[in-house]
Amino acid sequence: MESSFGIASFRSRTQVLRLEDALRRAGLNAGVISTPRGVAMGCGLSVRFDLNQTPQVMSVYRRLNPGALIGFYRVDHFGTRNMQLTPLTPRG
Repeated sequence: MESSFGIASFRSRTQVLRLEDALRRAGLNAGVISTPRGVAMGCGLSVRFDLNQTPQVMSVYRRLNPGALIGFYRVDHFGTRNMQLTPLTPRG
């Protein structure tokens, strides 16, 4: 498993599933994972995506405008004691 990836965390499971579906339809690699503990609020699920696809993910998000977003994060060392979350700033 890769040690770094991006997530989009939402307050609503419906929005998680909407974004994941939109990303897949756009030909991007996306999936649903349990939200890391560092993101304290939310529905418990997040959309996982490849960091190298961040600009495309942000573009799809802006077009979809699903609402209920908590934030976009870079996740490093998921599932280890050294896991780190870093907010990603949407661009453009």
